[in-house]
Amino acid sequence: MSATPPRSETALLIVVAMLAFAGNSLLCRLALKNTQIDPASYTTVRLAAGAAMLGLLQLWPARSIQTTAQGATPQSNRVLGGDWISAASLFVYAALLSWSYGGMSTATGALLLFGAVQASMIGWGLYRGERLTLLQWGGLLMALAGVVILMLPGLAAPSWGDSLTMLGSGVAWGVYSLRGKRPGPDGRAPDPTRATAGNFVRTVPMTLALSVFALQHIHLDTTGLWLAVASGAVTSGLGYAIWYRALPALQATQAASIQLCVPVLAAIGGVLFVNEAFTLLQGISSVAILGGIALVLRQRR
Repeated sequence: MSATPPRSETALLIVVAMLAFAGNSLLCRLALKNTQIDPASYTTVRLAAGAAMLGLLQLWPARSIQTTAQGATPQSNRVLGGDWISAASLFVYAALLSWSYGGMSTATGALLLFGAVQASMIGWGLYRGERLTLLQWGGLLMALAGVVILMLPGLAAPSWGDSLTMLGSGVAWGVYSLRGKRPGPDGRAPDPTRATAGNFVRTVPMTLALSVFALQHIHLDTTGLWLAVASGAVTSGLGYAIWYRALPALQATQAASIQLCVPVLAAIGGVLFVNEAFTLLQGISSVAILGGIALVLRQRR
């Protein structure tokens, strides 16, 4: 039987995790807008810092107890969890996120990213034979209309190139999430924190290859480096560990619905810390995208 934290602790963990997820978008936008760091260097430092933090968490004495309590497969005899395909999906997500955030606001990026994540996971469900009600189809069309509204010409509209790059980042994260649901070779659920730690470690050679490829365009900046470290170690590494601690107390639909608040939190952070304006067009698009996805998740099992 899975051990779940008390309800009050679960609520606190959820709040902290959602703030961390929104912080990923905010820190990336801050670094690429206000510092000289380049996307390749930001991606490399972020993933390396995440690998270091998650690796340290594996050394925590309570990890073996928590893993056994949650019913996950004991993996103390394995150096790394995860796999190379999941690591590649994680790397693509992080790299495309860094490249796209140089040309769009925090709120716009979070909306496109989150919409692509949920759409890819819902699309996979349809491919596997899931059926949607008429109301859920209406929600999908509503969310699609919100993306179209977000792309309409205007002061806040990103370029098509940046938008497609961010959508690709969301699809990659959706693939990573779907692979994380797969049982291990023995049919049991893997320890998610160990698997994520292994996947982060596997991305390090990928990011180094990216940095070599982009060598002529590398620009390092002290503030940008610290923002990348904070994103990797705190809002990614610790954020994921906290979220996995709360997950046993949530149903899958609840977990997906809770994440609807992430783009809203990111938008608030963009207004407060990046001095970005939140336009009426973005507000309408936000309601359409998040509301449409909420309709799909409301009845989805």
